[in-house]
Amino acid sequence: MLIVIPGNTDRNTGGDGMQGTEDTTPDETKAADDGNSLPAAPAPGSRRGSGRRRRVRRTALTVLLVLLIPLLSALTALRVNYTGDPADGTRTRNRDALWLGHAWVDGRKKDADVTALARRLRGTGISDLYVHSGPLEHDGTLPESVYPRARWFIDAVHEKLPGVRVQAFLGDVLATETPDGMRLEDPGTRAAVLRSARQVLDTGYEGVHLDLEPLHSGDRNYLTLLDALRRETRSRDARLSVAAHQIDPLPALHTVWGRVTGHPKWWSQQFFGQVARRVDQIAVMSYDTMQPLESTYGGYVAQQTSLALEATPPSTDLLMGLPFFHEDRFGHWNHAETVPAAVRGVRLGLSRTDADRARFGVALYIDFAATEADWRAYEEHWVE
Repeated sequence: MLIVIPGNTDRNTGGDGMQGTEDTTPDETKAADDGNSLPAAPAPGSRRGSGRRRRVRRTALTVLLVLLIPLLSALTALRVNYTGDPADGTRTRNRDALWLGHAWVDGRKKDADVTALARRLRGTGISDLYVHSGPLEHDGTLPESVYPRARWFIDAVHEKLPGVRVQAFLGDVLATETPDGMRLEDPGTRAAVLRSARQVLDTGYEGVHLDLEPLHSGDRNYLTLLDALRRETRSRDARLSVAAHQIDPLPALHTVWGRVTGHPKWWSQQFFGQVARRVDQIAVMSYDTMQPLESTYGGYVAQQTSLALEATPPSTDLLMGLPFFHEDRFGHWNHAETVPAAVRGVRLGLSRTDADRARFGVALYIDFAATEADWRAYEEHWVE
C-alpha cells in the first residue's frame, strides 16, 4: 500500500511558519540597517514551534521508512522469485479447468456456442468445466429455476467433448464481514447446502464446485460442511472441488491483515491443507493479489504455487488460477496480473517444489472475459 504523507507546503514563510510579508516602519528599517544594532529577539514560542515541527518531520520520515523498507524488500524478493528457468516437463498434465459463466445454463447459449466452445478446448489440457449454476440462497437452498438448461448443456458437452466433466459451480457471500450473507455456523444452512448438492447431482452434473467468500482461515463449520459433501459425492462417484483463498505469504499475515482491515484475505497454510485433504480438487484464486508489477505478480504466483504444493496431498488435484479477466482497481492491476506472468510463476513454483507432481493443473477464470491473447498465452506457455 502506498501511503503518502503530506510534507510542509508553506511558501513565503519565516522559520516559524508565519507569513514573512509584514510592513516595517522607517525607524525599524534604520535600526535594521545599523551594523551595531543587535539582532531582534525571536518571537515568543517560535523556538518551541520550530522544535515541534522538526520532531513531526522526523516522526513522519520514520513512519514512511518503516512502511517503505519492508514493502520494497518484499517486492524485491518477489522479483528475485520470478527469475530462473522452469524445469523441462512443467507443462499441462491434462487436469486443467475452466470457470464458465451462468449463460451456459440459463438459456442464453445455443448449440452453435457449444460447438465453438468444443473447438476452443480441443487439444488443450482442460478436463473440467465449472459452470455457474447458482448462486445459492443465503439459507443454502438452490431454486431449480436458475439453471433450466443444465441438462442440455451437460449432454452437449458429453457429445462434443467426450471425457470432459461438467461440475456445478455454486457460491454465495458469507456473513463473515457483513451482517448479510450465508451463515455456516447454522446447522440448518449446512444441511440445505448438502441438499442443493444432491439436487444438482440428480440433474446430471458430475461434481460440485463450491465457492464461498469471504471465508476466514480456520473456519471449522466449513470443514464440517466439506466432510458432509465429500460423503455425498463419493457415494455417487462424483467430484468435490472448491475455490480456495491464497495462502499467507508471510507467517500469520491473515491475522495481522484482518485486524488492520477487517478482511483477513489469506488462509494459513495449515488450514489450506485441511481443506485440500477433504476435496478432490482445490483451485487457488491466485489473482487479485495487489501486486504492482508483472514480475512481482509472477514471483508471488511462484511462491503461492510452492506453498500450495507443500500443503496439498498427492491424492488431490491442485489447480492454480489464471486471470482470464481484465480490470484495473485496487488489488488487481491489469498490466501486472497477466496470463504469461501467472503461467511462468506456476511453472517456477512447480519446478522448485514438486516438478513431477501428477495431479496438478491450472484453472482459467473466466470464459466470458477472456481475450484471444489470454488463450494464446495459456496454449503457448502451458499446453505446448
